[in-house]
Amino acid sequence: MTHRIRLILAGASTLVALAAANPSHAETTLSFLIDNSPDTVAAAEALVAAYQAKAPDVTIEIEQRPGGGEGDNIVKTRLATGEMPDVFLYNSGSLLQALKPAQTLVDLSSLSSQAKVNEGFKSVVRAEDKLYGVPFGTAMAGGILYNRKIYQDLGLSVPKTWAEFTANNEKVKAAGKVAVAQTYRDTWTSQLFVLADYYNLHAAVPNFASDYTANKAKYAETPAAMKGFERLKDVHDAGLMNEDFGAASYDDGLRMVATGEAAHYPMLTFAVGVLKQNYPENLGDVGFFAQPSDDAAVNGLTVWMPPALYIPAASQHIEEAKKFVDFAGGVEGCKIMVDTNTVQGPSLVDGCDLPADVPPVVKDMLPYFETEGKTTPALEFVSPVKGPSLEQITVEVGSGIRQPADAAKLYDDDVRKQAKQLGLPNW
Repeated sequence: MTHRIRLILAGASTLVALAAANPSHAETTLSFLIDNSPDTVAAAEALVAAYQAKAPDVTIEIEQRPGGGEGDNIVKTRLATGEMPDVFLYNSGSLLQALKPAQTLVDLSSLSSQAKVNEGFKSVVRAEDKLYGVPFGTAMAGGILYNRKIYQDLGLSVPKTWAEFTANNEKVKAAGKVAVAQTYRDTWTSQLFVLADYYNLHAAVPNFASDYTANKAKYAETPAAMKGFERLKDVHDAGLMNEDFGAASYDDGLRMVATGEAAHYPMLTFAVGVLKQNYPENLGDVGFFAQPSDDAAVNGLTVWMPPALYIPAASQHIEEAKKFVDFAGGVEGCKIMVDTNTVQGPSLVDGCDLPADVPPVVKDMLPYFETEGKTTPALEFVSPVKGPSLEQITVEVGSGIRQPADAAKLYDDDVRKQAKQLGLPNW
């Protein structure tokens, strides 16, 4: 039995030609749901093309969804209604736990690729001692992308303290440039000053994650946890942002920092992939540093694990889906993604070595990983609790609509609802 190939994404003419030449090979069709960021799309297309060449009897249809809260709702709804594609890309860590993986996903512990996957990553796709995902990309970090040419022209040094960062921003503003790009059209981008500050929070309150999970600590009652919200207010009140911050997109922010329209853009280092694709001539002009603290002695990096590929328990093609996921999570799949999107950080698959010519963004973050105690996983990877409304709350603070103290209280309430949904004790 043959199936008609339906290609949702462009750029797969090779697959069309292959199917036309050998129609009898198109015997199984898998659906694959991903987010619509350019780097994700490029990596997914490359993986599908490579796997199709290995397994010509399998057709993989790629479907895109939005990112952020809208994308979360799509994933949860489709999983709950049994309409989730055969393979889907989603967050690891706390947002995965909210999907109740033991009930809704396929156990992937037996995949051969798992033998080479980093234990740290396994910890964020594990539930009830079973593994439910494989890595999609490398580790990454949250902090601040900066334009190296602006720094050189203005004689600026990479800041370790917030006071130094503020002084740099004032010099950039005086030079007629945007000091800090903000892009609230894509609401998820508004969270970075809060989320990337976790290294500093952990340094000040080492037990915060465990106490937070146990409902013994709250943002509104922990001064160090409030800092991230206060950083948003600081930048807004100082007039350091682009005038169109409410309408600007993620792509706008990357363009601004890459081309020198802006000096800084708070962002995750997965942006390297988009920079390479859209602004290859400017890739060497963008550097990266960790979010500064109030003390130069406290200078380290908040680390994110990549998203993962999962298979819903309701899939009608579980065995074929496993083969594709096993390929994507192995050394070959890892190398394809690295070659496609440039390196975002350290590899999480043994044998998938980084190239020697990594861009400055990655070079700037590697020393943190090479020094003990200079990195810590983001809060969402060490606690199962993350409120889904944070990105809306941070937009309000960053826009001058809500004060940090009120925002922290509102987020604590958002977290409480999430913790109860997860059935955590003491909530």
